[in-house]
Amino acid sequence: MLAEGELSRRTIQKILGLLHGILKRAKRKRWISANPAEDAERVTVRRTGEFSVLTPEEVHAVARVEPSGLRAAVYVTAAFAGLRMGELRALRWADVDFAKHLVHVRRNFTADTLGAPKSQRVRSVPMSDPVARVLDALSRREQGTRPDDLVFSPGCNVPFDDDTVRKRFYVALEAAGLGRLRAKEHPIVFHDLRHTFGTLAVQAFPLTDVKAMMGHADISTTMIYVHHVPQTDAAARLSALLGRNDELPESEASTR
Repeated sequence: MLAEGELSRRTIQKILGLLHGILKRAKRKRWISANPAEDAERVTVRRTGEFSVLTPEEVHAVARVEPSGLRAAVYVTAAFAGLRMGELRALRWADVDFAKHLVHVRRNFTADTLGAPKSQRVRSVPMSDPVARVLDALSRREQGTRPDDLVFSPGCNVPFDDDTVRKRFYVALEAAGLGRLRAKEHPIVFHDLRHTFGTLAVQAFPLTDVKAMMGHADISTTMIYVHHVPQTDAAARLSALLGRNDELPESEASTR
């Protein structure tokens, strides 16, 4: 798989992990005498911390050129509420609290399986005005607005197809004049809309709050957004501090 180069190292790592788990269970059930995956060479994935984000203006630009109002609402909610793809697919109207301006993340829809969110914990995310507007527009459609109905269902209360949404997102990026983000060394992907929310949230809320909003198990995961936010005024702030110390008498400056 590595030699063919058609799959990412991360995907290959997941495949090997799944295979190892299947064979481990087979060994435990005594269907096989040994787990051949135990001796397979491990595929490592070096995490560089690189990811792409859109500015709020770019998110709105992509949403404007998207011909489907439903998909445009998915993009906006992903970018400004930070829901994962599976969480967007599983979101129901009962999870949307317009009165308290909250989106409750209670379920995750991966492939054809409905389960708990990745963190295994229910969480709540602030519903910003852009998210409220797109959800309010969807709530006014003629069908599919009962409490148990899926918010982003294309019809018949079934989840939207994630592959289709990813592909259409990339088409919308191109139409919005942002195709360069797909051509760079680390091309933008749909999941980067969640990263967009993370980089915005750490500028407005304490890190522990952002961790809870995003459903991270470990604060170190949340920290990647702190490192990604450019501190353009850091040098000026440090220089100002050093300048104040230079103005103090030597004895007083040494005590600070």
